[in-house]
Amino acid sequence: MPKESFLVNRIKSVGFAIRGAILLVRTEASIKIQVSLGLIMTAAGFYFDISATEWMVQLFAIALVLGTEGMNTAVEKLSDFVQPEFDEKIGFIKDISAGAVMLVSILASIIGCIIYFPKIF
Repeated sequence: MPKESFLVNRIKSVGFAIRGAILLVRTEASIKIQVSLGLIMTAAGFYFDISATEWMVQLFAIALVLGTEGMNTAVEKLSDFVQPEFDEKIGFIKDISAGAVMLVSILASIIGCIIYFPKIF
């Protein structure tokens, strides 16, 4: 069987990534909340007519939260697959992963406050 071309492999990779993003949004309550908040903040950006720089920072913050949440979900699923029973070490790993999401979410919230408080008050 001949080796697939680079382009075919890239197209397949994009397809797998799209499938993963769809699975993430369909199956995980936490990512649904994060996507909803991202959409609300995007609407707020249009409403308050934020600058191009504010858009870049806001979109980066949204992407960072969603990406970190996705990685947290992957860590949790892999951990549960490797060790379905309670394990203190697996719990430690999952807590660190969840903590990363929390830190990024707090920072994204601070960014939102920096952008929107002056416009609201």
